[in-house]
Amino acid sequence: MPIFTEVTGDPDTSCKGLKDKDLPILALRNMVMYPGVALPVSVGRHKSLKLIKEAQTKKTYIGVTCQKSVDVDDPGYDDLFPVGVIAEIIKVLEMPDNSTTVILQGKKRFFLNEITGTEPFLKGNISLLEEYIPEPNDKEFEALIASIKDITFNILQNIGEPTKELTFAIRNIENPVYLINFLCSHIPISAAQKQELLSIDSLKKRAFSLYSMLTREAQLIELKADIQSKTREDLNQQQREHFLQQQIRTIQDELGGSVQEQDIQELRNKASRKKWDEKVAAVFEKEIKKLERLHPQSPDFSVQYNYLETMIELPWNEYTKDNFNLPHVQKQLDKDHYGLENVKERILEHLAVLKLRGDLKSPIICLYGPPGVGKTSLGKSIAEALKRKYIRVSLGGLHDEAEIRGHRRTYIGAMPGRIIQGLIKAGSSNPVFVLDEIDKIGNDFKGDPASALLEVLDPEQNNAFHDNFLDIDYDLSKILFIATANNLNTISQPLLDRMELIDVNGYILEEKVEIGRRHLVPKQLENHGLDKKDLDIPKKTMMTIIDSYTRESGVRELDKKIAKIMRKIARKKASNQEYPHTLSVNDLHEYLGAVQFNRDKYEGNEYAGVVTGLAWTAVGGEILFVESSLNKGKGEKLTLTGNLGDVMKESAIIALQYIKAHAEMLNIDEDIFDKWSVHIHVPEGAIPKDGPSAGITMVTSLASSFTQRKVKANLAMTGEITLRGKVLPVGGIKEKILAAKRANIKEIILCEENRKDIEEIKEDYLKGLTFHYVRNIKEVLDIALLKEQVTHPIKLS
Repeated sequence: MPIFTEVTGDPDTSCKGLKDKDLPILALRNMVMYPGVALPVSVGRHKSLKLIKEAQTKKTYIGVTCQKSVDVDDPGYDDLFPVGVIAEIIKVLEMPDNSTTVILQGKKRFFLNEITGTEPFLKGNISLLEEYIPEPNDKEFEALIASIKDITFNILQNIGEPTKELTFAIRNIENPVYLINFLCSHIPISAAQKQELLSIDSLKKRAFSLYSMLTREAQLIELKADIQSKTREDLNQQQREHFLQQQIRTIQDELGGSVQEQDIQELRNKASRKKWDEKVAAVFEKEIKKLERLHPQSPDFSVQYNYLETMIELPWNEYTKDNFNLPHVQKQLDKDHYGLENVKERILEHLAVLKLRGDLKSPIICLYGPPGVGKTSLGKSIAEALKRKYIRVSLGGLHDEAEIRGHRRTYIGAMPGRIIQGLIKAGSSNPVFVLDEIDKIGNDFKGDPASALLEVLDPEQNNAFHDNFLDIDYDLSKILFIATANNLNTISQPLLDRMELIDVNGYILEEKVEIGRRHLVPKQLENHGLDKKDLDIPKKTMMTIIDSYTRESGVRELDKKIAKIMRKIARKKASNQEYPHTLSVNDLHEYLGAVQFNRDKYEGNEYAGVVTGLAWTAVGGEILFVESSLNKGKGEKLTLTGNLGDVMKESAIIALQYIKAHAEMLNIDEDIFDKWSVHIHVPEGAIPKDGPSAGITMVTSLASSFTQRKVKANLAMTGEITLRGKVLPVGGIKEKILAAKRANIKEIILCEENRKDIEEIKEDYLKGLTFHYVRNIKEVLDIALLKEQVTHPIKLS
């Protein structure tokens, strides 16, 4: 219940003996005092308690003003409203919860000129303000007071709360000054509005402002009552929620427009700036009219709104300008990636044609090769070189077609596919779009994403790509798609047919050294908070790291080893310990531990039946040894060991059958096959091995065992065989050549049809190697087998 004094008389608002001077200032949170009105104030701040105690003791007046923000604990001049009221302390009450409540009586308005002190409490210099009171016979003012009383009684009746005492107080207040101040103090408006009323010097103007606020409050209460009368019925929980929403909507309509209308207008404003064609514009207009008919609380409203937002966010016919400075593009690509000449050449060719023609469908490029050779990062470099936006989508493990084509809008939580989402993120319709790990897409009952990509990656179809969510054709033909893969065997043939394949092979030792020194070391120095002067890794040390601590085609493992060195250097630097600023080969044991890999070594030709073959793996090329031995046993028997796959086992059977069929050519006694059993083994039995490329190696191994002739030194071979002795071509030639160079092989036997693969390889890779191109097994054996026998031959007769 509001506290008031002398409701039938005139409250004393004089300040006897007080002139413009310094006064203690009490700052209130969210409360405004008025002259003549008594107000209970809960005091909690330490400074405020000191102020009240001293003023009560000395029986002095205090200045009371309101804070602009309730969050300020220690207000200054800028935090206070300058117009306040001088107050007298009527009574101080100590409450049961140990809080203090003080009852203040407002006296006279003042203006706060400045704060003159802050300790032990606020003090300020004030100027007293006069109030202009109308003449006693002012009929307009008398009518205004009567209207204020009437509308106040009306409000109190409609509130429906126990207000008898308040009604009695207002009815019996005869002093118009006190009545206006009393109502200003107690009507439910904000502190800022109350402060606005207090700042008005003329009582008549204050009364008019008060009447305006009371009228607005009365209208709002009446509107609420009207809404309640329109919607009153027996409500269950669902009806109750609808009723509340209806109230909000009615209020919004009365305020001159709903949030729904504002959102729709905002969509129209954005759409007016889009560069879409007439067909898309017609679809947008149709869909936005559908949105206007929906209720904002309907589930379909958010779905429709989300769809229109997606349409607007797409970069329709918005393109970035390509950088046609070919030397600059070449420089950028060379700076970011060492080697990879085929890829760089293809990008420059595309850009040259685009520059001359002005318009060209972008190619679909697939970079395939072992991990860690820079396929993914190459896409980012291409985007930077062309000055295009860059978007990367990882397809590894993707097994839902809707991830590519999007969901239909009828589904809950529907959203566009990865392609459309990527374009929204890029903000242009011609970005460089990297489809990472395209060979690792799966499929299940939700569809085949690889088949969904057929439309995306077909230059003849993707100018009208259809996303299920968008349901409008979108032009993808200007996008430069770059797919990456480790293994082409897992990619469907139709998808492969749509892409231009570029082989990104492993690096030779010299290339890895340059990549390590130019790119990896500076990157890891920065990542570990080190400077260039803190550590240098010379070429010789880098070669040892590559040879002895990594075994890969790419440089990812090399990057990890360099990072390991940097971490140890960073720790020593942070601990102010001594460390080498130039890393030598002898330091590697301390920083990387014991040597992890020994180089693939050629094992010589002292034993019959041991032949060096070349194999391709997912991490590059390897050399492997095919060993065959003979032991006495009745009947024909062939034993195969070494964790061989079915294709490799078949190669061994074909090899033995060929030797039997051509025993006379090799001067082998045919009776040997009945008296001796054959065992073929490929070492490192824990590693699965498969493929046809060891065919000629197995034939050579068996021929050496049956003839006990030596195999030519420093020789390796790869090729598939047929039952009639024909040698067929195999793949992975570059990786196999790198493996041969690592193992110090000098000569390599290949199928004649693999000559074209050798001609495409840079001469740096071929230096120090001699190639023998063969068509049949007889040529292989003529090259591989020497006339002399091994030192301790087995007597087979």
